[in-house]
Amino acid sequence: MDAVLEIEVDAGFDAWPVAAEADGFLALSGRLSLAEVGSAMAVIFGYGGIPTAPISELRHLLDRHLADAGRLIAPGGLRVRDATAGAEILPGCCCGLEDWRQWRDVLHRQSLWLGHDPDTYLTFTGGAVRLTQEPDGGSTPARVSEVEIRLDELPALLTTVQMELQGFLRLVHAWAGEIAPRAADRLVTVLDENFRINGTLNLG
Repeated sequence: MDAVLEIEVDAGFDAWPVAAEADGFLALSGRLSLAEVGSAMAVIFGYGGIPTAPISELRHLLDRHLADAGRLIAPGGLRVRDATAGAEILPGCCCGLEDWRQWRDVLHRQSLWLGHDPDTYLTFTGGAVRLTQEPDGGSTPARVSEVEIRLDELPALLTTVQMELQGFLRLVHAWAGEIAPRAADRLVTVLDENFRINGTLNLG
């Protein structure tokens, strides 16, 4: 299980360097290149319609956006993979990274919405939850993807996700230190607050 951001950077984006081939789902962690961090930040800023110029005013541009919009959202969420079976469950359309903590509800056998196109359904059986994802309209060949998670393993998986996101935050600070040093601390704080990265997970 990992936290992913759906990456689709405008070919004309030139506010800062981005990874040459970053389209698709990018797993967020402390192991990304700075160019990949740039791609992730381009998506977050672009998705929210936050101006990126002048880069020296990045902190103020971000704060003005938050004053108007109130929060940040980003396309993505948690990806679940079964390497043995070669199956994976991806966040669907309209699923947001900001809601990744809702996975805690699964521990209490509550369902959650994982987006559409493709749609994903949760079925609780014994001590596990089975995720079944319908094929999206463009998949060839079209096939259903299924992954099963033992509920007693979910806390460890979510804890690992949080640690990876914390590593990503540290990289964002290093990235911003090169791109817009005066915005680095504020940017990390805003990402932490809006995507609820730090803080107790309450997995009991």
